[in-house]
Amino acid sequence: MQNAFKSDLDIGVDIEKTVLDQLKKKFPCAVQIGGKFKGYDIWIPEIHKSVEVKSDQKSQYTGNFLIECEMYGKPSALLSTEADYWVIYDGLEYSWYRPSKILECVIRTQLKPARFTSRGDFEQKLAYLVPVKTLKKYREII
Repeated sequence: MQNAFKSDLDIGVDIEKTVLDQLKKKFPCAVQIGGKFKGYDIWIPEIHKSVEVKSDQKSQYTGNFLIECEMYGKPSALLSTEADYWVIYDGLEYSWYRPSKILECVIRTQLKPARFTSRGDFEQKLAYLVPVKTLKKYREII
């Protein structure tokens, strides 16, 4: 389990770096936020915006993005994010979303959350399985 978590973490850091490298082309002062800060992954001082980077490469074969909303009985991810934008990497492309638009998608499509224990986790989380095709209608071009 610990090796799975470490592997997922390493992949996540690489994906964050890729997003940061793309952002630096337009916003050279953009920085990756390290450590245990949970608010967001990247800060863009030029425009005072923050970015949370997510990866759901399993969506390539499930057809759904897993959007977490509760962990350890407390709001998490979508319901606690401080980020202005989420970037979700699906294994092929990076899509940009405002968290409020993801929530709007969940509400409009009347999705019900499900309980999952993800690889590397010991506790269940509450999350929405959002069809990729449906959520991509809510993405933004950045």
